Amino acid sequence: MRHLRQPVMQPTTSLTRRAMLKRAGLGAAAALAATVPGCVPASGHGQTELVWGRRGQSSGRFLKPRAITIDRNDQLYIVDTTGRIQVFDRDGNWLRQWKTPETKNGRPTGLAIQHGRRPEDDLLLVADTHYYRMLVYHLDGRRIESKEIGGQPGRDPGQFAFVTDAVSDDDGCFYIGEYGDSDRIQKFDPDGNFMTQWGGTGRETEKFVRPQSLVIAGDVLWIADACNHRIQRYDISGPTPRWIDAWGQQGQQPGQFHYPYDLALLADGGVLVCEYGNQRIQRLAADGTPQSIWGAPGFEVGQLYQPWGLVVDSENRMHVLDSNNHRIQRTRLPA
Repeated sequence: MRHLRQPVMQPTTSLTRRAMLKRAGLGAAAALAATVPGCVPASGHGQTELVWGRRGQSSGRFLKPRAITIDRNDQLYIVDTTGRIQVFDRDGNWLRQWKTPETKNGRPTGLAIQHGRRPEDDLLLVADTHYYRMLVYHLDGRRIESKEIGGQPGRDPGQFAFVTDAVSDDDGCFYIGEYGDSDRIQKFDPDGNFMTQWGGTGRETEKFVRPQSLVIAGDVLWIADACNHRIQRYDISGPTPRWIDAWGQQGQQPGQFHYPYDLALLADGGVLVCEYGNQRIQRLAADGTPQSIWGAPGFEVGQLYQPWGLVVDSENRMHVLDSNNHRIQRTRLPA
């Protein structure tokens, strides 16, 4: 595991994309020249502090990890293409693992924590993509089949195409995204009964092409509309979701996206967007104004190879799922 002195989050107003790529590469090369075995944290604000994980199937290793979430104790839950859900502390120390029940057809691509009234009531929601369902687990890995939703392919309410993500609101209602035959969001009550749906395949506003990631903050549902290269937001305070706005278009410039696969909301109302296609993380203000960019395509420290996800811990550090590099990179966010 390695530490890095550069790159850091750089303002998009002062660096071009080409300069960012060059700077990332130079910083990574300098860091690698000083690499020693072990997890060595770097000093300083905004730096990549820690890189951990490597390719493999033993505990603590990954094969193309596909989703990440974090609980209230800063424990990280990561699923890879073996179907394993591995749990780590925020410093990358392996804690426990289990495996989803079936993997022959494919593996999950979405994870989220459902917060209960007490910490011991918290649950892990798993988008079991290729088995058309949402799985539910206690955080120690015990499966709760009675709370699962779906399992049958189809377009009717309660049936699914390929499930992308599953989240819950403060009332315990579930929102499940899917792509394929039905690029839509379905809402269910806390008992798993169908309530409503919206979306459908399309390029126009309020339609989706692979709603890959869902995040709820208060009464607002954020959706990473991945193959439309944008973020859409909905007010979910009433019985019928109400469209608020959409951000972004396809491109490489600040404020543009190329396959946004995941989101993480910040305390100031802003958002981090993980771009699978551009292989970078963008930070945007609460009004959608681009603020900074971190990362560049590559294999070195501070570079990314088709990242799928990210989370932010209680110490304001970003953990990036650097999927095709089979690792996690941790970076402290500037204030």
